Amino acid sequence: MPMIPAMSEPDATTITERILHEPRYRPVLIRDMPGEQRPRERLRDAGPDALSDAELLAILLRTGTKAESAVTLANRLLSEAGGLERLARVSHGELCAFHGFGEAKAAHLLAALELGRRVAASNDEQGPPTLQTSVDVARMMKPLMEFLPQEQLRVLSLNSRNQLLATSTVFVGTVNSVSVRPVEVFRQAVQVNAPSVVMVHNHPSGDPDPSAADVALTKEIAAVGKTLDIKLADHVVVARDGYVSMRDREIIK
Repeated sequence: MPMIPAMSEPDATTITERILHEPRYRPVLIRDMPGEQRPRERLRDAGPDALSDAELLAILLRTGTKAESAVTLANRLLSEAGGLERLARVSHGELCAFHGFGEAKAAHLLAALELGRRVAASNDEQGPPTLQTSVDVARMMKPLMEFLPQEQLRVLSLNSRNQLLATSTVFVGTVNSVSVRPVEVFRQAVQVNAPSVVMVHNHPSGDPDPSAADVALTKEIAAVGKTLDIKLADHVVVARDGYVSMRDREIIK
């Protein structure tokens, strides 16, 4: 039987060369893209409305990770959050726990989301906004509160012409007559000498329909307001799917 010639062992230099020159997966980074495909350049040349959600997010994030570009990171964030709408409700801690994020990226994103909410709620009038109806209240407060991850109760203090004097957040948590103290609801109104207030709170579930606890709280606060000679002008519940006014429903008159 012919003998099989012994194979020579490759030396260490040959193995090292193979490792160094072996083609490996390398993520496509933004700097590797043609100039006209990079998000910032596309925004400059085509305008922000031409960019996808992921591209706009990538501009805010500025950098990706060692394994993925900023666009890939943005796409993964949108996918895991469940879309842009749900991303608007994430907290600072949740963002920092997301792989590829840190304090800086979380801060940049949350600041941009808050600016967007404030622009949507901004007032075109000269001077303080006038809140004559529930539509006025919802137009101002819904963009600010509809995506909050927890219930918040805010109080708008109004002057005799229904112009906004001051806004305060008086409670964060489950809003009901047990947890909300009437003295906190009217504290700022007393300080600014406001004759009326509007309560606004959000439902993170997305459904603005008031609960029995919401109705009970409204009636209690309205009764306390009468003793203080401060009118509860309305209690508006805002949520992703719309808003409900207690005054429009004649729960308060």
